[in-house]
This record gives sequence, C-alpha cells and structure tokens, in this order.
Amino acid sequence: MPSLIDMRRRIRAVKSTQQITKAMKMVAASKLRRAQEKVIATRPFAIQAKRVLASIASRVDASAHPLLERRAGAATGNTLIIVVGSDRGLCGSFNTNIVKAVSVFLRENKGRTMSLGLVGRKSRDLLGRRGFPVRFEYVNLPKAITSADAEAVAASGIEDFLSGKVDSVHIIYNEFKSVMTQKVVMEQLLPMAAIETPAESPSGEQTEYLYEPSAERIFDILLKRLVEAQVLRALVESNAAFYAAQMTAMDSASRNATEMLANLTLVMNKIRQAAITREIIEVVSGAQAL
Repeated sequence: MPSLIDMRRRIRAVKSTQQITKAMKMVAASKLRRAQEKVIATRPFAIQAKRVLASIASRVDASAHPLLERRAGAATGNTLIIVVGSDRGLCGSFNTNIVKAVSVFLRENKGRTMSLGLVGRKSRDLLGRRGFPVRFEYVNLPKAITSADAEAVAASGIEDFLSGKVDSVHIIYNEFKSVMTQKVVMEQLLPMAAIETPAESPSGEQTEYLYEPSAERIFDILLKRLVEAQVLRALVESNAAFYAAQMTAMDSASRNATEMLANLTLVMNKIRQAAITREIIEVVSGAQAL
C-alpha cells in the first residue's frame, strides 16, 4: 500500500493537471465562438460563387475548361489527397478519425497511385512516415484562417492537375456540425463538377450582361477562385471542429480528474485512518504491558 506522502503527491499532481485542462477548455471555448462565426460567414460565399459561375457558364463553352476535364484514366490514375489535420493535440479522436478515413480510401482505391498533401503538424506526423509520396506540407496554420492560406494549399493541387501529374484531387477534413459532433468529409476538388446553367425565364429570354474583361477570362479566374473557396471552407470548418473537439476532450478530462481526486482522497483517508488506528493500538498495548 502506498504511503500517505505518496498519495498527497498524486493528489497534488492531479489537481495541477485539472487546472490545466480547465484552462484549456475555457480557451478552446472562446476560440470556438470566433471560429463558428467564420464558418457561418464562409459558407454563403461558395454558394454565391457557384451561382455566378453558372450564369457565366451559360455564355461560354464551359466544357472546354481544363479544370472541368474528366480524364479517361481518372478512376485508376494518379490521385492527390489533401489531408487537413491540426497543429496541436489534446483534441480526442480529431486527427485519428482523419487518418482512419484516409486509410479506408487508400484500401478502397488500391489501383490508384496516391500522393498526399499534408496540412497541419499532426497529419504530417501521423501520415508522413507511411511510405506515401508527400507532395507538400503546410504546417503552423495561423489562428485566423485567411484566403491566402487557402490559396497556398490549393495552388499545388491546381498546378499538378493542370500539368497532368495527377488526374484527380481530393480533400479530407473534419466538418463542424456542433460542439459535440464533427463529421469527417471527403470531397473531390478536381475535376470540378459540371456547372449547371441557370434555368431560362418563363419568356425564354435571358438577361444579357457586358463583361470586362471577357466572359471567358472571368470564368477562368472564378473557377480557380471556387477551388480556393472550397479549400478555405475546409480549413475553416476543420479549425472550428478542432476547437470543439478540444473543448469536449478537456471537459471530459476535467471530469475524470474530479472522479480521480475523489477516489484518491478516499484511499488517502483510509491510509491515514489505518495509521491512526495502528498508533492507538501501539499506545494501548504499551499501557497494558506496563
């Protein structure tokens, strides 16, 4: 049985850990609120961008754009997977779920030649040493995700697809659903889904617009921006999901520490009671001996 001093040391250590977990939970909760606001602000942008693209696509030959090209060997060709993890841990199964989803995708597509784009230190640490070619690494993400970060992540995928190095580009990330729920999502970035043209008006006429520069040039720029917008949404969703997972994990750790303290205190009291009882017996035995 451990001594009384050992139990007091363990109790102090658990209390110190509990203070840290409570502080981390509060910090994650405050950052989660700002991350949620960013998610809510980002989602409508992608929807509106698709509407603008659909409008322009009706005036140009959209099927001829290279970002919409569906190659014959895409099902068995080279594939780039952009894996969005976190830079920090202490977030439960946040990164583990991402790694499991990547492993499932790799098993289901054994005929493809895979390469990885790793975003976040944890995805680099967990997947970078598994023998798959790593196209790029993007670590030390800022606390506030910007369009510049999305552009840097998407640039390699767009470049490889246009140059023919890969036939498809996918992105996998944790989508923020609620504080308690994060969903792992796998999306295909390239080739992009065909742009659906807007329905004609009841009169059969379509409103004419003047574009400067040309509609083709705007369409080319907006397609790339739409890919970057999808990557930005993935980064923002993953950021909010990380803080939600961390807050949940730290709350669970704090509650576990409370239960552990109760158990340790009970054991310590039993040890102390046993020591007092033993001393009393020694005193009584000594008195009887006299």
